[in-house]
Amino acid sequence: MEALDDIDKKLLRLLQKDAKLTTKELAAQLGLTLSPVYERIKRLEGTGFIKQYIAVLDKSLLGQPITTFCQVSMRYHDKAFIDKFEEEVQKLEEVQECYHMAGQVDFLLKIHVGSLDQYHDFVKYKLSQIENIGVLNSTFVLKEIKHNLGHYIP
Repeated sequence: MEALDDIDKKLLRLLQKDAKLTTKELAAQLGLTLSPVYERIKRLEGTGFIKQYIAVLDKSLLGQPITTFCQVSMRYHDKAFIDKFEEEVQKLEEVQECYHMAGQVDFLLKIHVGSLDQYHDFVKYKLSQIENIGVLNSTFVLKEIKHNLGHYIP
């Protein structure tokens, strides 16, 4: 894996805060000319440090104010059942994030919906239809205290 120098790290921090900054604006903040900044960005994209650029949307304005974390425990833990669950959960638009966990639960899902009734329907008609689910445990977010989409860069 390629090592990052201090300029790369500062560049990544700036892009995490505002990916719409122009190369000219980035160069000014980094104290560099345009060409080296452009080359660094291309290298960071090419080596996978920068995976994509996205717009962060307001879930409440989109009519999806309810955030739920759902812990999923599987009945059986063989590869075929785990692969099938991972494949099926990819198709569920309500699921924003899915993690395969170690510990008492097998998967942790982050889900956005518009209401508790919509969450009920999601569980009843979509999630629970996936074969081999043993236990679902849902917790609901009361208030979002911190939401940082960026990653810590040491």
